[in-house]
Amino acid sequence: MNADNVKSQMRKGILEYCILLILNHRKVYANDIIQSLQEARLIVVEGTLYPLLTRLKNMDLLTYQWIESNQGPPRKYYELTSKGESFLVELEQAWEGIANTISHLKEL
Repeated sequence: MNADNVKSQMRKGILEYCILLILNHRKVYANDIIQSLQEARLIVVEGTLYPLLTRLKNMDLLTYQWIESNQGPPRKYYELTSKGESFLVELEQAWEGIANTISHLKEL
């Protein structure tokens, strides 16, 4: 078994949760999402992020709005919908359960 493959799958599994956590705080531009993920040491490229944002929007978990920029063309800023906020609560509960399970198993 290749540890890199397992680590990659783990990162993919939490990526949606991490993006929703970022959007929970404020309207965010896609590059800011990438920067926040990089600061948290979760490296994501645009080619991964944009399809995921589109899928989350199609699931009505987030929405976007175009906002004029002083530095060029308008930018698309994303934010959670009420359905996205509810979904985030579910993911937070699931994460707590997973974290508790891992903590328990480490103590065995």
